[in-house]
Amino acid sequence: MEPFIGSEVVAGGGLTRGQLRWGYTALHPDVYLRSGATQDLDVRTRAAWLWTRRRGIVAGRAAAAFYCRPTNPDGPVELIGRVRRRESGVIVRDERIAEDEIVVRRGISVTTPVRTAWDLARHVERREAIIQLDALAAATRISREDVFELARRYPGARGAAVARASLWDMDGGAGSPEESRIRVILVDHGIPRPETGIVVGSGPEAVRVPMGWRNFRVGLHYRAEPVRPEHAVVEHLVDLRLALAGWLMVTVVPENFQEQIVAGVRQALMYRAGIRR
Repeated sequence: MEPFIGSEVVAGGGLTRGQLRWGYTALHPDVYLRSGATQDLDVRTRAAWLWTRRRGIVAGRAAAAFYCRPTNPDGPVELIGRVRRRESGVIVRDERIAEDEIVVRRGISVTTPVRTAWDLARHVERREAIIQLDALAAATRISREDVFELARRYPGARGAAVARASLWDMDGGAGSPEESRIRVILVDHGIPRPETGIVVGSGPEAVRVPMGWRNFRVGLHYRAEPVRPEHAVVEHLVDLRLALAGWLMVTVVPENFQEQIVAGVRQALMYRAGIRR
């Protein structure tokens, strides 16, 4: 159920040209997949790599999917290499890349986590890039300093200036894409950048604040769905411990507009700062 190079299979006697024509779908020139098979990001990535005759290097969002959950699984497959023609659903960039920036994953040449982060920061829209960078950093433990170190190899690379802004906002402590999105919204509206993964208390009494401002003891957590009855006691205990420690928590739900999120956090910070309107 994986894509393959049709001419190779026919030459090896695995299929006849008639079987290839009637039972398989051409994803790219001479690259086929059994008709009706799922065409998810993994399949499309392998097909695009085969289309380059195994010479391309998977990069960007497609490379990130080898390490963490992708933010845009339906987007184009990005590769580094040289091709003579364009192909729908594939972006090929002719860029410099060093040997130590390439690894082999599941038989495919893929950019390392650090190089993947560098490419994401340069080529992906900022908010989406930060969400994917957060997930990549959380999964692989790379840091923005690692990426900046790599960037020194390519001072004049396309998108380098844009990349720095996204990389400064990268934070591997984000617990979900939604937490990343909320953090970017707050920063873009002039709210001081929150710290992620704050631990309040110690030992068995310790609780985690997903993001917050330690000096104001203001925290924020995202609640994707109502608390289940079997979790209600634990949630109440966590809320109680935070309240006793003097923390003011802002809860965000999916129905909140970004203006409501910003206003709620700003009011909480102003209250703790002793500012009254």
